[in-house]
Amino acid sequence: MNLKQLEAFVKVAEEKSFSKAAKILFLTQPTISAHISALEKELNTRLFMRTTKEVSLSGDGELLYQYARQITALEEKIRDTFLRNEKKDIRCISIAASSIPGQYLLPEILARYSEKFPDKQFYVTETDSARVVEQVAGHMADVGFTGTILENRQCIYIPFYCDKLAIIMPDTPKYRKIQQNETTLDWIADEPIIMREEGSGTRKEAEKQLRKAGVDVERLHIVAQIENPDSIKKYVRQGIGITVISRLAVRDDLASGMVLEFPLPNTGKRSLYLVHHQNRPLPSSVEQLIQTAKRLYH
Repeated sequence: MNLKQLEAFVKVAEEKSFSKAAKILFLTQPTISAHISALEKELNTRLFMRTTKEVSLSGDGELLYQYARQITALEEKIRDTFLRNEKKDIRCISIAASSIPGQYLLPEILARYSEKFPDKQFYVTETDSARVVEQVAGHMADVGFTGTILENRQCIYIPFYCDKLAIIMPDTPKYRKIQQNETTLDWIADEPIIMREEGSGTRKEAEKQLRKAGVDVERLHIVAQIENPDSIKKYVRQGIGITVISRLAVRDDLASGMVLEFPLPNTGKRSLYLVHHQNRPLPSSVEQLIQTAKRLYH
């Protein structure tokens, strides 16, 4: 057994729910289930009694909870004792970034930072917003750059850039007509749509803003889900469908007339965020990186 398995077990026991535990720990529900199954297999016992309405501890589960809670509480105490007043500097900064800030903002931030601190190194992981927060919460990244706020009590979000989402369409007579004549989004339900993957901050914000505009997102005709924004732009240019995407990702395409834009109601604005762990003292180099990003775009 390991600490992550025991943390998952304790949260399921306290919340009486696998889904709630997953949300609090910012893990997927299958991951939580895998942790519990591994514990049950190793200890050769059943830890939870499951019904359609609730999850409760078995007799052996009650016994394990007493031990596991002591272990997780001790881990918290160790972190508090050694990290409370200590901010050790680091040479290599571990960064987790979602696609939009990672591809279109982070290079400029790191270039500006390197001018002042040329001895620093970076380890950058590009993933979706959900994984960014998971890595920061799990101490796998010193700082994250994400396109949306995802509930996690271990993380602090700092807005640093005001982004704008827009509907992007192929430059064809059909869509030029829509661009010129339509004033609402009633037309979008009949169109093929290319969306970002589940877990993407852009996907979450796009669905939120479409709902605000009165669109039933459950009935959208989604023809593809793609992780890479550059690939999405190519699909749109080929006429496969339309998309909702950050204007950061398509500013050059819009300037050159390669695609058409249909504005989202309510301006389509959203914030991009820096995220760090609330209980982990930031090394001075990470604080300087955060300040560089805030000064650059404020």
